Amino acid sequence: MEFSVETMLYFALAIAGAGVAAGLIAGLLGVGGGIVLVPVLFYLFTLMGLDDNVRMHMAVGTSLSTVVATALSSSRAHYAKGAIDVGLLRSWGPALLVGAVIGMLLFSMMKSSYLTLIFGVMTLLVAAYMLFGPNRQDTDSGQLPTGFLRAVYGLFVGGLSSLMGIGGGTLSVPLLTLYRYPMRRAVGTAAAIGLIIAIPGTIGAFIAGIGSPGRPPFSVGYVNVLAFLLLIPITGFMAPVGARIAHSINPRYLRIAFALFLIFNASNMLYTAFSH
Repeated sequence: MEFSVETMLYFALAIAGAGVAAGLIAGLLGVGGGIVLVPVLFYLFTLMGLDDNVRMHMAVGTSLSTVVATALSSSRAHYAKGAIDVGLLRSWGPALLVGAVIGMLLFSMMKSSYLTLIFGVMTLLVAAYMLFGPNRQDTDSGQLPTGFLRAVYGLFVGGLSSLMGIGGGTLSVPLLTLYRYPMRRAVGTAAAIGLIIAIPGTIGAFIAGIGSPGRPPFSVGYVNVLAFLLLIPITGFMAPVGARIAHSINPRYLRIAFALFLIFNASNMLYTAFSH
């Protein structure tokens, strides 16, 4: 497989544009930039002619690596505004971490088509929640169940998020708001959850892809270093911008627009999964 300079230039420009959108969305809605990056990377790798067996693995691994920087930048901005539940992170973190590790073990064994199917189905469910779920206000107060159920939620969120290449906010924000967490506090806490999931996820992607054939140039394991280097400064810069916007506007209309975006991407991903 050959990659021309022109192809790599288009790839770099597309990655830069995706980074702007992913960083803004990560800070704004707390759903994690990975929900944008994974389908974009998947389509780009498809256009570049990557083998079906590695393109989704590359998209997930590269996305997870960038979530580390996005989550760090976004969580710092939310922490400064007092929007992170530190107590919840301490009690829920171990289960999230274990879930992420289990997810990456499964990631290394799964076919790319299965990963695509999981991403498409879960993205549709998230879109449905954004369209029809309750719109919690900051006057709401709530608490995630403790004990066994909290641990199960942690395994679920951590495991699925690492399989999908996302930071955890996509699943944790709907879950927290379901238990009447204030929306902005859920968003801020979700940004920090992204770090707990993305760090082991990235390490797993590095290891799982070692020696795998058909990967694009500048790749280490299932992480494309070129995309990583382009995305880190862009998403890191835009995430705090999104976080500031989140504290100044009503997110309802943005939720609707983003849900429609998710439906479009999920439909394409499911079509790809079932056509192979």
